[in-house]
Amino acid sequence: MQVKLTTLSENTAGRVGLLAEWGLSVLVEVDNYKVLLDTGLDMSAAYNAVVMGVDLHAVDRIVLSHGHRDHTGGFQRVLSVMRKRIEVVAHPDIWAAKYSRTFSRREQYAGPPFSREALEGWGVSFKLSKEPVWITDNIVTTGEIPMQNEYEKIDPDLFVKEKGELRPDPLRDDLALIVKSDKGLIVVLGCGHRGLINTLHHAQKITGVERIHMAIGGTHLIHASREQMDLTIAELRRLGVEKIGVSHCTGLQAAAILSQELGDSFFFNNAGTVIEV
Repeated sequence: MQVKLTTLSENTAGRVGLLAEWGLSVLVEVDNYKVLLDTGLDMSAAYNAVVMGVDLHAVDRIVLSHGHRDHTGGFQRVLSVMRKRIEVVAHPDIWAAKYSRTFSRREQYAGPPFSREALEGWGVSFKLSKEPVWITDNIVTTGEIPMQNEYEKIDPDLFVKEKGELRPDPLRDDLALIVKSDKGLIVVLGCGHRGLINTLHHAQKITGVERIHMAIGGTHLIHASREQMDLTIAELRRLGVEKIGVSHCTGLQAAAILSQELGDSFFFNNAGTVIEV
């Protein structure tokens, strides 16, 4: 089995000529089947794909990790380069009216900048499911991720607007993409809003595979306390995760702690990173 992961969009760029942009987009290729996880914030995913010689027209499916703008905002530009009709797999709550106070004291709209109708008019069809979706025999989404431990919490600065009122967003739409590889599971996270460890445990349950070769993507440890970091690192060690590549909402402080504690198993996963397993 051949697995290739190409990060098209991330907060930082790992090579000259690529754009860095807050958000994430990762192309996952498994035995020539291509799944694009997220589309980034705006132009970087499509632009970087062209620069890197990645043929987006060859993508077979798009998966959305959740409904925030920094993972959906590049849709129109990606579609313009892709030039084909495409199915998108996601949770129904991607269309909830999402708001954030992460970067401002005032709430700001944080959901997709396009309506579902507009995307469908551009050739997109949706498969919305709360349950895991098996895309191939070796690629599956997590579906809803249970909140099982005490130390991973939903960011309190994230909201949904219902009947004109803001309520805490449970981020039920937060999901990850799982690859069953010869070396074990490869778990690709968008933001990990419902917890890196919760996601890894759920991936094991869905697939029936215990060994985790790699976890990459956003881990949402940016506001994690040292206690949470210590508990997370202890569980990563117990699970025997062989590689962890962090992106986007991990935060530099959390990344530095992970690097110090995990040594050679740690790496930064930024725009331009290409991994072959």
